[in-house]
Amino acid sequence: MFSPSLWFLLTALGCTLAFIEIPEEYLAEIREDQAGESAAGEYNYDNQGDDWQGTCATGEKQSPIDLIFQDSKVSSISRLRFNYYNQSLRTPLVITNNGHTANMVLPVTRDGHRPYINGALLPGDFEVQSVHFHWGSRDSKGSEHAINFERYDVEMHIVHKNTRYETMAEATQHWDGLAVLGVMFKSVNRLTTQHYGLNKIFNQLPRIVEYQSNATITGQLNVGQLLGNIVTGQFYTYNGSLTTPDCAEAVTWTVFDDILEFPHRQIAKLWNLRDSRRKPLINNYRSLQDTNPGIRDVYYRVIQDSI
Repeated sequence: MFSPSLWFLLTALGCTLAFIEIPEEYLAEIREDQAGESAAGEYNYDNQGDDWQGTCATGEKQSPIDLIFQDSKVSSISRLRFNYYNQSLRTPLVITNNGHTANMVLPVTRDGHRPYINGALLPGDFEVQSVHFHWGSRDSKGSEHAINFERYDVEMHIVHKNTRYETMAEATQHWDGLAVLGVMFKSVNRLTTQHYGLNKIFNQLPRIVEYQSNATITGQLNVGQLLGNIVTGQFYTYNGSLTTPDCAEAVTWTVFDDILEFPHRQIAKLWNLRDSRRKPLINNYRSLQDTNPGIRDVYYRVIQDSI
C-alpha cells in the first residue's frame, strides 16, 4: 500500500521517484537528520569555515586537524570492534543532496539490529547513524583531516551516536556523544578492487545534483562495505568536534591511516553537485584547526592481533 508518509517525503524533498515503499521508522530517522541540518543554520564553504562563529571560532578541541605520527602517542590500545557491520541493511536507502554534502541516513539491518562500534578508546557503544563525504575539486584535494601533512581527494565520515543518548541533538551536548570514522580516498585511474558498496552510492550521485534532490539505493548493502578493503587495525584517534556548525566538541574521532583507492571517474561525480545557491558544491571541507597538544592528545594505534 502506498504510504502517506512516503508521499510526504517524495513531494517535500522534490524526489521524482514514485511507489517505493520506505518504512516509517526510516522516514522518521531521515526527518530527524534533516532537522539537525536545519538547526545548524545557513553556512557555506566559501572561506573553508574560517568565518563560522560560536564554538567554531572559540572551541579548543576543534576538528579537523593534521594527524602527525611523530606528534602522536603510539599505543597498543584495544582494537576497534565492528558489530553487525557485515549484515545487510534494510532497503531502500535514501541518499540526499542537503546543500553541504551527499548524505545517507543508515537504518537497522534486515534482522532489526543497529550496527555499532566499540573498543579502542571509545567511551561506550556507538550506533551508526549516517554517512557523508567531503571533497575538493578538479584543482584541489578535499579531505578534511591531513595525515602527516598530506591531504587526500575525498574523506568519508561514518557518524555514530552513543547509545546512552536518545537523539543526535542530545548527543551533541556531551563530550562523549558521538564517534566518527574517517576514511581517506585517493583518486586512481585504474582500480583492481571493486568497492561494491561505495559504487552503489556513487552511481546515484548524478541523480542528486540539485539541492534537496534524492535518490534511492536498493539491493544488498552493509556498513562494512563502505570501508572497502582498508586495514582497520591502525588508526589515529582523538577527542574533537563536528566539522560543521555548530562545531560541537562531542566527537571521538577515529581516522584510518590506510588509504582507500577509488576511481577518478566516480570521485568526479561529486564535483557536479550544487548547493542551495545553485553554485557548484565543491571544496566542502573545513580548514585545519590547532591541535592544542596541551589540552588534548592524539593517539596512534598499532596492530597487535592479540589485543
